[in-house]
Amino acid sequence: MPGRKGLRSFNAKQFHTMPEPSIPEFVPPHSGQDANGNSLKSGPNKGKGKPGKDGKPSYKPGSADDSLRSMPLNADAERAALSCMLLDPNEIIPKAIEKMSPGFFYVPAHRTIYEAMLHLYKTRTGGTLDLIVLSTELDNRDQLESVGGPKALADLLDDVPTTALFDDYVHFLKEKFVLRRVIQGCTESVTGAYDGPEDVAAFLDSVEKSVLQIRNETEQEKGIEEMRVHVLNVIQTIQDLYNGEGSAGGLMTGFHELDEMTNGLHGGEMIVVAARPSMGKTSFVMNIVENISIRKENPIPVAVFSLEMSSESLVQRVLCSRAKVQMQKLRGGFLSKNDLPKLMGAAGQLAEAPIYIDDTPGLTINELQAKARRLKHEHDIQLIAIDYLQLLKAPDVAGRDGREKEVAEISGGIKGIAKELNIPVIVLAQLNRNPDGRGGKPKMSDLRESGSIEQDADLVGLLMRPEVYADDEDDREEKAGEAEFIIAKQRNGPTGEVPLAFVKEFMRFENRAKESQNG
Repeated sequence: MPGRKGLRSFNAKQFHTMPEPSIPEFVPPHSGQDANGNSLKSGPNKGKGKPGKDGKPSYKPGSADDSLRSMPLNADAERAALSCMLLDPNEIIPKAIEKMSPGFFYVPAHRTIYEAMLHLYKTRTGGTLDLIVLSTELDNRDQLESVGGPKALADLLDDVPTTALFDDYVHFLKEKFVLRRVIQGCTESVTGAYDGPEDVAAFLDSVEKSVLQIRNETEQEKGIEEMRVHVLNVIQTIQDLYNGEGSAGGLMTGFHELDEMTNGLHGGEMIVVAARPSMGKTSFVMNIVENISIRKENPIPVAVFSLEMSSESLVQRVLCSRAKVQMQKLRGGFLSKNDLPKLMGAAGQLAEAPIYIDDTPGLTINELQAKARRLKHEHDIQLIAIDYLQLLKAPDVAGRDGREKEVAEISGGIKGIAKELNIPVIVLAQLNRNPDGRGGKPKMSDLRESGSIEQDADLVGLLMRPEVYADDEDDREEKAGEAEFIIAKQRNGPTGEVPLAFVKEFMRFENRAKESQNG
């Protein structure tokens, strides 16, 4: 047999441009041509490009001839991966199951062989298989001839001399699979746009979701590590803490009692701050954002998604709170001579703080996730605050399954982005009217619209101010300035009440003095 350079192409003429079963052919809208450059109209020369030196149509990027190009693929890498699996099935097939999907194989024959190998590995005792077993399985399925016959299978054994480069072959195939999925998703989006969707905003959400889905489908799975690795990491953290060389990784909120009970806000956690309207939950969370971001040393980048208030109104509130100037005086134009310097000083601090505010109304959970990823990439944000959960939308789910399922989708999406970016996410939520009948004492079951919120949350805190529910004026005066943050759920710590002080004229929460706690 004459020598050859590189890997042999497996029936390239027959399979190279055959469409992948699960991925639609790329048909540019109104182009009249399919993925292989064949005209969808009648006539021998319709849709053909001018022939090149090799007799095939010549293509120019950016021209109408773009529609003649076939899907991206690497047939040699597909054969090489199959060869590795056949050479050492017990070692390679488990890696293939973990890192690959049938969609990685674009050539239909290669996909058929891959799926047959997986079936044999899963159903045979010990996962043993060889060339004869594989050939017999394909013959029983009446698929042997469609993959090229016994000789084509036997040739697989000669394609690579070693399995050492299997991971490289997987990488090549993944890249081509991603490109094909992008083509598929973009083609569907282009077709949908030409069809003229009734709701353009909802259509835009679906386009963005399809792009994010490509990343989720093709993202490399985190490898499974043995217990020894995890134990060593934990021991190293303990030693660093004991020697004073590290911290438990939590972001300190500036509220001492809360920090003691939680040890700070930790990456991957979803923290729910829930309250009835006018309890000051926006002010409370923005006070936390201030304490984390406005520092002389090591300011920490924070993203704030304000769905209820405009960015200007939110900044006004933070500015007055930090300067300790009444907002009513600012809005009414009754500032004193002492107020302006305080506002200018607070404005200088706030202007330098790495706080990024997005006040897009009607934000969807998909849009929020996309913006959070971009902020993490561009500014390395370490905390996200969302005001508030019930104003987020998940239109795809809402139209199909109702509001409860929509809130569940939103809650799961918030928890998912916290884990993906490995940062804490504080999300505000509304409570129903039940606390009003209990003298204002809230419970976790008072969370509105969905029990999935308390299920997804790592920490649920209920904010209340007793003076709002005072029985009379004397009781109101006695409880004036008191506030409580009730930790109703904490996955990794204790529950209980955190005493706070609320300065009403400045809309600001502070640590409550010990004398007040005991008194």
